[in-house]
Amino acid sequence: MGEMVSYPNNGGTGTGYLALPGSGPGPGVVLIQEWWGLVGHITSVADRLAEAGFAVLAPDLYHGESASEPDEAGKLLMEMALDTAARDIAGAADHLASLPQTIDGSVGTVGFCMGGSLALWSATLSDRVTTAVAFYPGATWERLSPRWDRLAGKVADIHCSEGDGTSAAPGIQTLQAKITAAGGSCTLYDYPGTKHAFFNDDRPEVYDADAAASAWARTLDTLRTRLG
Repeated sequence: MGEMVSYPNNGGTGTGYLALPGSGPGPGVVLIQEWWGLVGHITSVADRLAEAGFAVLAPDLYHGESASEPDEAGKLLMEMALDTAARDIAGAADHLASLPQTIDGSVGTVGFCMGGSLALWSATLSDRVTTAVAFYPGATWERLSPRWDRLAGKVADIHCSEGDGTSAAPGIQTLQAKITAAGGSCTLYDYPGTKHAFFNDDRPEVYDADAAASAWARTLDTLRTRLG
């Protein structure tokens, strides 16, 4: 089980859920929340990643707030200051890299829905982040204003639900084109018959156990291959 911690974030202080591997140091992973906030589902995923051998920090991008209803979540998302979120995410990557429980090297990001988009965005913010795994990303990229050129040599995996239009959705196709044009690598995975948020086992109305297991295995393989 992990714990809540504070960490420096470029002149300020961020907070997040830190879960560390039990058997020696492991690669660092920044885990990024869905629009609900830093809720139990995210902390449980952090614990699973730690059990798989990773040092994980999930920054609290809503700074103590969370939501259980879509209207609340949408309000929190719109109120989230992107400059602060950028500092929280980049600071989390730097903090992980400084820990003795993290092996030397680059850091990966994993995120869901809103967090999937932010996981990809983080690779355009921090040179330390070299690998991003995004589950059904759905942000408006104009608001994020990413520096796509900073993705050169980096790797992105995107897990797509059928309910969101699969990998053929225009937004996903644009992402892949931008990443590859910048000199990065982008792999798209489709999960037939799935709904948005199919990985979230706290939401039985959308959870798909088979698809989630497949996506999890692919995520671990990418992180282990890229991060050591």
